[in-house]
Amino acid sequence: MQLRVTAKAVERFLADWGFTAGDSVRIFVRYSGFSASGPYSFGIMKDSPQYPAVTEVVNGITFFMEQNDVWFLDNRELTLDEKGEDIVFLHEGMVI
Repeated sequence: MQLRVTAKAVERFLADWGFTAGDSVRIFVRYSGFSASGPYSFGIMKDSPQYPAVTEVVNGITFFMEQNDVWFLDNRELTLDEKGEDIVFLHEGMVI
């Protein structure tokens, strides 16, 4: 299980979302109803780690998932990337 954040995604977080070095970004699992990729999706919020299970620090920003959310990774890699002007989640190749 691994969390990766691309340089392009970090640029988007800095430019559009207003994050700065020293901030922490939580990636969490949320129920989103029925969709082609299933009933769950990922969300993003500024938060401080309490019980981080995976972390990645890029350009001074800490990206993390808490222990109670990593079940959704199912021991696979999650990559945050940029596509156009959007942040996308690549969960072992599947875009969520």
